[in-house]
Amino acid sequence: MFDSHCHLDAPEFDADRVQVLQRARAAGVHTLVLPAIRAADFIALANMCAPDANLAFALGLHPICLREHRADHLIELANYFRDGVNGQRACAVGECGLDYFLPDLDQTQQMFYFEVQLRLAREFDLPVIVHARRAHDAVIHGLRRFGISKGVVHSFAGSAEQSDALFKMGIHIGIGGPITYPRAQRLRSIVQNMPIEYLLLETDAPDQPLMGRQGARNEPAYLTDVASCIAQLRGTPLAELIAATDANSAQLFKITGSASA
Repeated sequence: MFDSHCHLDAPEFDADRVQVLQRARAAGVHTLVLPAIRAADFIALANMCAPDANLAFALGLHPICLREHRADHLIELANYFRDGVNGQRACAVGECGLDYFLPDLDQTQQMFYFEVQLRLAREFDLPVIVHARRAHDAVIHGLRRFGISKGVVHSFAGSAEQSDALFKMGIHIGIGGPITYPRAQRLRSIVQNMPIEYLLLETDAPDQPLMGRQGARNEPAYLTDVASCIAQLRGTPLAELIAATDANSAQLFKITGSASA
């Protein structure tokens, strides 16, 4: 299985990162995509992934870290996409995007960093990993404006109309822990009826714990519960759902992983 969005480098995992990864692989989650959120993390994240062919990293500037970003970080991003990081190549641009939920994050500045990262994705022919919170229409407009046709809006929480607009552009949606909550009726309806070729599984660990684990640290091992929930909602055999979503992740990020890891 692919966890298409996991922050394994987060400090919440510092005490037991090796054991977390062992539990994930024991559960069948072998390949993880780790998106950066700030420039200070780029080199350490690439180095973390270097020894393990089943860990892939993306490089991006997250809107929630807006106060840490500087214009020269965008130059740094471009250099890393062109030259690599210590011999390692990023699989995507991200995590980038827009967050209109938090009122103290300047929307104009957010848009500036988002649009430059969309330009980089287009220039280097990379998919984008997009954060969209209360900003789905603005994200869709940006993706359309820059002609982006490869990427994922992770932890999708928009409307059916917004998901349809993304699918028409070739953009995937990432689904994780929130789908396990019965009250997430709109999200469940979207996932039940969407084309399977645009679905990615994710945990967003250590964030977004599943139903029954509220308040606890999320882990990539719990991706199996996300998959089981979605398979049940769609009336699809679990193995079939996993095979389809694995293929989607592998194709989007150009990574295959290895079940022997």
